[in-house]
Amino acid sequence: MGTAVPVEVKLLVAAVIIGLVQIVWAATAASGGERNFAWLAGPRDEPRPVGTLAGRLDRALKNFLETFPLFVAALIACIAAGKLGTLSLYGAGLYVIARALYVPLYASGVAVVRTLVWTASLIGIVMVIVAFFR
Repeated sequence: MGTAVPVEVKLLVAAVIIGLVQIVWAATAASGGERNFAWLAGPRDEPRPVGTLAGRLDRALKNFLETFPLFVAALIACIAAGKLGTLSLYGAGLYVIARALYVPLYASGVAVVRTLVWTASLIGIVMVIVAFFR
């Protein structure tokens, strides 16, 4: 009926889903207390404090938003150049798995393991870049 969708493209969509979950989780955690509905629905001109969990989730989301465009650019370059293969597959898989693990680790306050998982996500991006240049 149609052409098969490469696994790397499915992993890209999985990364988008991870991003959406992070956005909702961070926004939900940041509401409440002094951050009531009126403040959340308004211009938010005066900053209001958030709890520890909300702060962690916000920082994790910002981190995702820093790495995700790099992952997308590298993967789309591989797709456009016809460079999909074992290296791009494992790199994309490593990125997605690491990003899925990163948020709960950060939210839980797990420091060293979280950093190792973050490093693994960057290695995944580098693997996709290397696949492009092969």
